[in-house]
Amino acid sequence: QPPGLPLAPCRSFSNSKIQVELDESSGVAMMKFKSPPVNSLSLEFLTEFSISLEKLENNRACRGVIITSTIPKIFSSGLDITEMCGKSIEHYTEFWRAVQEMWLRLYGSSMVTVAAINGSSPAGGCLIALSCDYRIMAENPKFSIGLNEAQLGIVAPFWFKDTFVNVVGHRVAERSLQLGSLHPAPEAHKLGLVDELVPEEKLMEKAAAVMAQWLALPDHARQLTKTMMRKAVLDRLVAHREEDIKNFISFVSKESIQKSLRMYMEMLKKRK
Repeated sequence: QPPGLPLAPCRSFSNSKIQVELDESSGVAMMKFKSPPVNSLSLEFLTEFSISLEKLENNRACRGVIITSTIPKIFSSGLDITEMCGKSIEHYTEFWRAVQEMWLRLYGSSMVTVAAINGSSPAGGCLIALSCDYRIMAENPKFSIGLNEAQLGIVAPFWFKDTFVNVVGHRVAERSLQLGSLHPAPEAHKLGLVDELVPEEKLMEKAAAVMAQWLALPDHARQLTKTMMRKAVLDRLVAHREEDIKNFISFVSKESIQKSLRMYMEMLKKRK
């Protein structure tokens, strides 16, 4: 808020994992992930994310949302491995449905969505960024982003892949997915995975400027164009949603996968 200006009416509704503030005068909401240590996408987090998006979507005053993190050095570490390890079929079903729901809402949102990526963003964190209209990343070579599922012995689902291909093109996506690559910020920018790199301290200022540029257009023209560009990919998941859940369950229930997830969790514990 610049000095000397009256304070804009700001509505905030926060829950335990996500803080949301809507500035009704500009029509821009800030959505900040605040789920330490690494903003992992647990069932609770995903549910809150979808509810927050729906609230903003239904608020006529809101036209755009900037998504960022309150946790230093990390945007989101991706899906919460504990949700996929040693749980029941019912739990896996509920969890995967929540992952689908989050993506359908974000990728299909009528609002302008800008990701202000202020830290590393592997796997599901990368998916969130890819699903936005525009990605700005802090210019720090220590921060990386990518769909690195293959490194964990997991296969990125077709709709993760489709979202990735639509951003970086087929060849870059194919190589990156097969190798499970995590790209340092400069490389991610070169590949088109992020649209811009800016110094960390300028990130929010830049996100606001980009948002203003996108909101200068008539909403209906932009929204119809976005729908036209994204509809086929969204429709494909909607048509195959149950099948996608079944695939996830049969995959995650395999003893070999459970074993590699347990090993990965052990490794993470040791790192701490």
